[in-house]
Amino acid sequence: MERLTISLDQALASQFDKFLKEQGYKNRSEGMRDLIRDRLEQQSLENQDQQSGADCIGTLTYIYNHQERELASKLAQTQHDNHNIVVSSVKVALDHNHCMETVMLNGATQKVREFCNTIIAKPGIRHGKAYLVPVEVKHSHHDGKAHVHSTPTI
Repeated sequence: MERLTISLDQALASQFDKFLKEQGYKNRSEGMRDLIRDRLEQQSLENQDQQSGADCIGTLTYIYNHQERELASKLAQTQHDNHNIVVSSVKVALDHNHCMETVMLNGATQKVREFCNTIIAKPGIRHGKAYLVPVEVKHSHHDGKAHVHSTPTI
Protein backbone atom coordinates (compact mmCIF):
# COMPACT_ATOMS: atom_id res chain seq x y z
CA MET A 1 0.00 0.00 0.00
CA GLU A 2 1.31 3.44 -0.91
CA ARG A 3 1.23 6.24 1.65
CA LEU A 4 0.05 9.72 0.61
CA THR A 5 0.13 12.88 2.70
CA ILE A 6 -2.32 15.74 2.21
CA SER A 7 -2.75 19.08 3.93
CA LEU A 8 -6.15 20.55 4.76
CA ASP A 9 -7.03 23.85 6.36
CA GLN A 10 -8.55 23.54 9.83
CA ALA A 11 -12.15 24.20 8.74
CA LEU A 12 -12.05 21.56 5.99
CA ALA A 13 -10.34 19.04 8.30
CA SER A 14 -13.04 19.59 10.93
CA GLN A 15 -15.80 19.13 8.35
CA PHE A 16 -14.12 15.97 7.07
CA ASP A 17 -13.76 14.55 10.60
CA LYS A 18 -17.44 15.29 11.29
CA PHE A 19 -18.40 13.56 8.02
CA LEU A 20 -16.27 10.51 8.93
CA LYS A 21 -17.86 10.25 12.37
CA GLU A 22 -21.39 10.57 10.96
CA GLN A 23 -20.67 7.90 8.34
CA GLY A 24 -19.11 5.52 10.86
CA TYR A 25 -15.54 5.53 9.53
CA LYS A 26 -12.91 4.45 12.01
CA ASN A 27 -10.11 6.46 10.36
CA ARG A 28 -9.43 9.16 7.81
CA SER A 29 -7.65 6.85 5.38
CA GLU A 30 -10.66 4.63 4.70
CA GLY A 31 -12.91 7.65 4.28
CA MET A 32 -10.49 9.23 1.84
CA ARG A 33 -10.15 5.96 -0.12
CA ASP A 34 -13.94 5.73 -0.49
CA LEU A 35 -14.21 9.34 -1.65
CA ILE A 36 -11.45 8.78 -4.21
CA ARG A 37 -13.05 5.52 -5.44
CA ASP A 38 -16.41 7.26 -5.78
CA ARG A 39 -14.95 10.10 -7.84
CA LEU A 40 -12.95 7.71 -10.05
CA GLU A 41 -16.08 5.61 -10.68
CA GLN A 42 -18.01 8.73 -11.67
CA GLN A 43 -15.19 9.83 -13.98
CA SER A 44 -15.08 6.38 -15.55
CA LEU A 45 -18.85 6.49 -16.16
CA GLU A 46 -18.55 9.95 -17.70
CA ASN A 47 -15.85 8.62 -20.03
CA GLN A 48 -17.99 5.58 -20.84
CA ASP A 49 -20.77 7.85 -22.07
CA GLN A 50 -18.48 8.66 -24.97
CA GLN A 51 -17.64 5.00 -25.72
CA SER A 52 -19.94 2.42 -27.20
CA GLY A 53 -19.77 -1.02 -25.67
CA ALA A 54 -18.86 0.07 -22.13
CA ASP A 55 -20.77 -1.78 -19.40
CA CYS A 56 -22.02 -1.06 -15.89
CA ILE A 57 -24.01 -2.51 -13.04
CA GLY A 58 -26.27 -0.42 -10.89
CA THR A 59 -29.58 0.36 -9.29
CA LEU A 60 -32.40 2.74 -10.00
CA THR A 61 -34.57 3.67 -7.02
CA TYR A 62 -37.68 5.77 -7.28
CA ILE A 63 -40.85 6.60 -5.38
CA TYR A 64 -44.22 6.81 -7.06
CA ASN A 65 -47.95 6.96 -6.34
CA HIS A 66 -49.32 3.57 -7.34
CA GLN A 67 -52.82 5.09 -7.54
CA GLU A 68 -51.72 7.32 -10.42
CA ARG A 69 -53.49 6.33 -13.60
CA GLU A 70 -51.76 3.37 -15.28
CA LEU A 71 -48.33 4.32 -13.91
CA ALA A 72 -47.61 0.92 -12.32
CA SER A 73 -48.53 -0.79 -15.59
CA LYS A 74 -46.30 1.56 -17.60
CA LEU A 75 -43.39 0.93 -15.22
CA ALA A 76 -43.81 -2.84 -15.51
CA GLN A 77 -44.00 -2.60 -19.31
CA THR A 78 -40.82 -0.50 -19.45
CA GLN A 79 -39.02 -3.13 -17.38
CA HIS A 80 -40.29 -5.92 -19.66
CA ASP A 81 -39.21 -3.94 -22.73
CA ASN A 82 -35.70 -3.80 -21.21
CA HIS A 83 -35.48 -7.36 -19.90
CA ASN A 84 -31.94 -7.61 -21.26
CA ILE A 85 -30.64 -5.06 -18.70
CA VAL A 86 -33.15 -5.46 -15.84
CA VAL A 87 -31.83 -8.14 -13.50
CA SER A 88 -34.40 -7.88 -10.73
CA SER A 89 -36.61 -5.43 -8.90
CA VAL A 90 -38.14 -5.05 -5.47
CA LYS A 91 -41.13 -2.92 -4.56
CA VAL A 92 -41.99 -1.74 -1.07
CA ALA A 93 -45.29 -0.15 -0.04
CA LEU A 94 -44.53 3.05 1.90
CA ASP A 95 -48.11 4.00 2.75
CA HIS A 96 -51.59 3.56 1.24
CA ASN A 97 -50.61 5.42 -1.95
CA HIS A 98 -46.85 5.42 -2.37
CA CYS A 99 -44.35 2.72 -3.30
CA MET A 100 -40.58 2.66 -3.51
CA GLU A 101 -39.08 0.44 -6.17
CA THR A 102 -35.44 -0.49 -6.73
CA VAL A 103 -34.42 -2.02 -10.04
CA MET A 104 -31.09 -3.85 -10.35
CA LEU A 105 -29.42 -3.30 -13.72
CA ASN A 106 -26.56 -4.81 -15.71
CA GLY A 107 -25.57 -3.99 -19.26
CA ALA A 108 -24.31 -1.40 -21.71
CA THR A 109 -23.89 1.89 -19.87
CA GLN A 110 -25.67 3.89 -22.56
CA LYS A 111 -28.70 1.57 -22.51
CA VAL A 112 -28.80 1.52 -18.70
CA ARG A 113 -28.73 5.34 -18.59
CA GLU A 114 -31.49 5.54 -21.21
CA PHE A 115 -33.62 3.13 -19.16
CA CYS A 116 -33.06 5.15 -15.97
CA ASN A 117 -33.88 8.43 -17.70
CA THR A 118 -37.05 6.95 -19.24
CA ILE A 119 -38.31 5.80 -15.83
CA ILE A 120 -37.36 8.98 -13.95
CA ALA A 121 -39.02 11.19 -16.61
CA LYS A 122 -42.40 9.45 -16.37
CA PRO A 123 -45.14 11.65 -14.88
CA GLY A 124 -45.75 10.57 -11.29
CA ILE A 125 -42.20 9.44 -10.52
CA ARG A 126 -40.70 11.19 -7.53
CA HIS A 127 -37.21 11.09 -6.07
CA GLY A 128 -35.71 8.94 -8.83
CA LYS A 129 -31.98 8.26 -8.47
CA ALA A 130 -29.61 5.98 -10.38
CA TYR A 131 -26.36 4.62 -8.97
CA LEU A 132 -24.09 3.10 -11.63
CA VAL A 133 -20.71 1.40 -11.30
CA PRO A 134 -18.49 0.77 -14.34
CA VAL A 135 -17.54 -2.87 -14.87
CA GLU A 136 -15.34 -4.98 -17.07
CA VAL A 137 -17.23 -7.93 -18.53
CA LYS A 138 -15.37 -11.24 -18.74
CA HIS A 139 -16.77 -14.35 -20.39
CA SER A 140 -15.89 -17.59 -18.60
CA HIS A 141 -16.44 -21.31 -18.84
CA HIS A 142 -16.67 -23.50 -15.74
CA ASP A 143 -17.70 -27.13 -15.81
CA GLY A 144 -18.61 -26.78 -19.49
CA LYS A 145 -21.02 -23.91 -18.81
CA ALA A 146 -20.53 -20.43 -20.27
CA HIS A 147 -21.32 -17.41 -18.11
CA VAL A 148 -20.34 -13.78 -17.60
CA HIS A 149 -18.52 -12.03 -14.75
CA SER A 150 -19.03 -8.28 -14.26
CA THR A 151 -16.04 -6.97 -12.28
CA PRO A 152 -15.92 -3.35 -11.01
CA THR A 153 -13.17 -1.44 -12.80
CA ILE A 154 -12.18 0.67 -9.78
